[in-house]
Amino acid sequence: MPAKKTTTKKPAKTLKAKAPRFDKKVLKSLYGKSLLLTTDWNTAEIEALLTVADRFAALDRKNKLKALLPNQLAYAMFFDNSTRTKSAWAGASTRLGMMPVIVDGSSTQVAHGETASETGAMLGMNSHAMGVRHDMVLGEGNAFMRDVKRGIDEYLASTKNPRKVPVVNLQCDIDHPTQTLADLMWLRENFGKDGLRGKKVAVSWAYSPSYAKPLSVPQGLIMLLTRYGADITLAHPKGYELMDQCLDAAKKNSEESGGKFTVTNNMDQAFEGAIAVYPKSWGPYDLMLKRVGENDKAALAALEKQMLAMNAKHKDWICNEERMAKTVKGNALYLHCLPADIGAEVSPGVMQKHVVNVAREANWKVYVIMAMLAIGKVPNLGAKLGL
Repeated sequence: MPAKKTTTKKPAKTLKAKAPRFDKKVLKSLYGKSLLLTTDWNTAEIEALLTVADRFAALDRKNKLKALLPNQLAYAMFFDNSTRTKSAWAGASTRLGMMPVIVDGSSTQVAHGETASETGAMLGMNSHAMGVRHDMVLGEGNAFMRDVKRGIDEYLASTKNPRKVPVVNLQCDIDHPTQTLADLMWLRENFGKDGLRGKKVAVSWAYSPSYAKPLSVPQGLIMLLTRYGADITLAHPKGYELMDQCLDAAKKNSEESGGKFTVTNNMDQAFEGAIAVYPKSWGPYDLMLKRVGENDKAALAALEKQMLAMNAKHKDWICNEERMAKTVKGNALYLHCLPADIGAEVSPGVMQKHVVNVAREANWKVYVIMAMLAIGKVPNLGAKLGL
């Protein structure tokens, strides 16, 4: 049985640290900004965003939302399939009074040589906000989003247009901020604002026979949740490592928050004593790298087949009743970004028990996206929301 490898220890001097309080000045300073990685913003800035998301959720539940951005266009380009994020983008922008415009990435001229900055400039002529999902190739997605942002900004500057057009990361190769921030909101709903401190959360690889999934969700989780003093345990078979920059961010965050970040090759060990578990599949790192620069469909299909064959060596990595019994009181909160491969990533029984939970988890994404859009576009947002 592989031994646990602890990468950071809990510094005694920060054990009593608490999550930062909401700061009105911080919220005001975020006007006009985009969030392309959670690591782009400090914890106080993330806290301001979460506070706004929480307020939007409360107002929506009371049917008291106001159209803060009427008659504006919210474009979103999707270069990969999506159900929850696409519908959350539409729901969030509509609740703000905007009109969502969904663009299939394959229908753009990017495949024919148009650059990301050119695409950004073209769509930026008309858009008031831009969302992008580009997650399948390591080294490409986040860089593409930043080039889109540059193209939009250069167009606005050259035409002396004062319009604010924030870009929202709807999943890239590095991070999935709208998902992981929604996950954090759901964890807080269950355990309280500071309820993760000193508690164990397992982020684990799980077997999937469907396709080689992006690395961005587990990467985003370890980068974000380690800010809050939790004991985050990352589990995966050998060969399914994550990007170094994400591991480094997780180590740094856990040191600063007084938490702990552990990496193990043992799924049982990750579940032992956890209050929440997040078992999902992602592709083997070295083979995922081979997608970079590869455009031949036959070669990509062969590579996908190779990755699924590697996955199949680890069919025992499943979130089932036996593993859930190892968690706190045998009743840990099960999380997933969905869709989960039932019978592979998770047993039918565990999924059935948590089917409402994962839906409520997903619903937080609407309010997170609303917060990202409103923070970037609405002046004096705090006053308008009574914050």
